[in-house]
Amino acid sequence: MITQAVPTTMAADDQRPVDIKCAGVTKIFRDFWMRPRVRAVDGVDIEVRRGQVYGLLGPNGSGKSTTIKMLLGLLTPTAGRIAVMGKRPRHVESKKQIGYLPEESYLYRFLSARETLDYYGRLFRIPAPIRRERVSKLLEMVGLEAVEHRPVGEFSKGMQRRVGLAQSLINDPQLLILDEPTSGMDPVGARQIKDVIEKLAERGKTILLCTHLLSDVEDLCDRVAIMFGGKVRAEGTCGELLEQQDLTNLQTDRLPADVVAEIQAVLEKRGLGLRSVEQPRRRLESLFLEIVDTARKDGTHTSGARSGGQIADFLREGATEAGADTEADGEEILDSLAARAATSQTGSEKTAPSAPAAEDDTLAGLVARPQAPAPAAVPPSQQAVAAETGSVEDPDDDILSSLTRRP
Repeated sequence: MITQAVPTTMAADDQRPVDIKCAGVTKIFRDFWMRPRVRAVDGVDIEVRRGQVYGLLGPNGSGKSTTIKMLLGLLTPTAGRIAVMGKRPRHVESKKQIGYLPEESYLYRFLSARETLDYYGRLFRIPAPIRRERVSKLLEMVGLEAVEHRPVGEFSKGMQRRVGLAQSLINDPQLLILDEPTSGMDPVGARQIKDVIEKLAERGKTILLCTHLLSDVEDLCDRVAIMFGGKVRAEGTCGELLEQQDLTNLQTDRLPADVVAEIQAVLEKRGLGLRSVEQPRRRLESLFLEIVDTARKDGTHTSGARSGGQIADFLREGATEAGADTEADGEEILDSLAARAATSQTGSEKTAPSAPAAEDDTLAGLVARPQAPAPAAVPPSQQAVAAETGSVEDPDDDILSSLTRRP
């Protein structure tokens, strides 16, 4: 049974900035003839403020993954507007403040855990001394420092998820998007990852959590959005969504049978009933963790991941500077790659780089601009022909003419 959307508003005194804003976002996938085939997301409105742990829930095919891909700029919405860290999703500058853990850990299986994190640190152009320090602290944080030199392909799925979480934190992001972070983990590892998420939120990180484990959502999330059929069907805090208005729970010391009978008699005089009397039960998770912790204290050896350490101190509190001193600007990287491609073309015409288009930080300016196709490189043999005839012939024309030429 699908619940109706719960209208909720943020506290008036909450002045924290909005890190994710979706306004009427719709995504329609079309077939070859551009006819609407699937309406994956339909008019989604989401607002995630800084420092929140926001849960995005729903069954398979409800539109969660499509929404995440649009937030990351991997898909363009058919309608509506999206702002991520005050920029449109495809803005290069905002990427340096985002960490992403996908649903599946796509890692290079022949690299070790340390080499994997070092590789992603190089992509962010983090200097070598800082990179080595961060890698060591992240491996300790996720409990993999003892197996840091083993190839990732030998890891279990849960250990690979730990590497993926560490990889998503290598750039000290302000916004962390986690898709099934505890998938494939044992209860000990899942509890440790949840502890890491809690501590990151305490440090001011904004976390968008997508998971099918509803217990994780109850433990971690400040606010929750439940999706079905591409729409947000309910949104609010866990307390607002889960509170049962028609019941009251009382917890006391253990009562003897005669006291229970007296309480029942008092309730009956007021026209009320005693629905159930039962002893409270422990959660299975707490029992499991207690048994494992006892075995670990007894010195029992394990070849898997160990208990994680403290949160890495480079994961600073509050908003980051996007690594201004340690990370190269993404647009500068693209410019340098384009410059190398231009110099590698012998005799190719050099063109002055065009000024970058101004970015609008508001929702009204979040419109993707199509990029003009880059000119194709002209091989030296065709350049010689161009020098004599003043034009460049297509190589395919020569091939076709040779095939049709008769002896």
